[in-house]
Amino acid sequence: MPRFGNNSEKPNTKDNKIKIFEGKKVRTSWDDKAEKTYYSIVDVIAILTESVDPFAYWRKLKQRLLIEGNETVTNCHALKMLAADGKLRETDVADTRGILRIIQSIPSKKAEPFKLWLAKVGYERLQEIENPELAQQRMKDIYEKKGYSKSWIDKRLRGIAVRQDLTDEWKNRGVERQSDFAILTNDIMKATFDKDVKEYKDFKNLNRENLRDHMGDIELILTMLGEATTTKFTRERDSEKFIELRKDAVEGGTVAGNARKEIEQKSGDIITKENYLKTKEKDKRKTKKKKKLLEVGVN
Repeated sequence: MPRFGNNSEKPNTKDNKIKIFEGKKVRTSWDDKAEKTYYSIVDVIAILTESVDPFAYWRKLKQRLLIEGNETVTNCHALKMLAADGKLRETDVADTRGILRIIQSIPSKKAEPFKLWLAKVGYERLQEIENPELAQQRMKDIYEKKGYSKSWIDKRLRGIAVRQDLTDEWKNRGVERQSDFAILTNDIMKATFDKDVKEYKDFKNLNRENLRDHMGDIELILTMLGEATTTKFTRERDSEKFIELRKDAVEGGTVAGNARKEIEQKSGDIITKENYLKTKEKDKRKTKKKKKLLEVGVN
């Protein structure tokens, strides 16, 4: 997949960073509220077109896209980013979806890999609609390439199914806003692990990564237990009001939390600072296995 790579340079500010794309710099900005990265459009255009005036190129392209009725342009907005002269100046930006759509409209050999990749992704999605098992298999392949064990992957996929079952139940009962989904999820997590999602991610030193991709086996199992129990309570009680759903979430998480405490009384802490960014899941297993062998006196 063509991608904007990470740069070893430090960010200019907390939220505005420089990323490397085809060996050249692209200014980006992370929006905490929207949970999106925005890219400087003129920077991408300058790289793909090698235009001497990327600003003029973008103005003409924007006019053409507007005439065509392309909604991407209307979704673009301006953000202040560090300019070449060292000052913060407004520049048009787009999120990942928008920037890929703009790239599709640029007649350039350098844009061709992106266009081919988008066509491939579109084809795969159509295949998955016809045969959903393909989506699950592709997900397994991705996790395996990242170094996760098959045992862990099975638990992770089962956890996704349990989570989907719960969110579908919430949707059927009127939950629509992302903020409400987040509140209910935090209720379960807090009751299960004594930490909400943000606190848990901070504990594991994660930023925008998926928390569950950095959980161990028992953490995943307890998360599933909390969510599955919440779903059971909601269905049995036929909860409708948001306050009732929150009660279900807290009580479902408490069931899992009690299980966690009982395990910890007999075998120590379940929640650890370990995450996949620092130690690959398969390497953690090797370390734990070696430690266990040493404990029983086997070298």
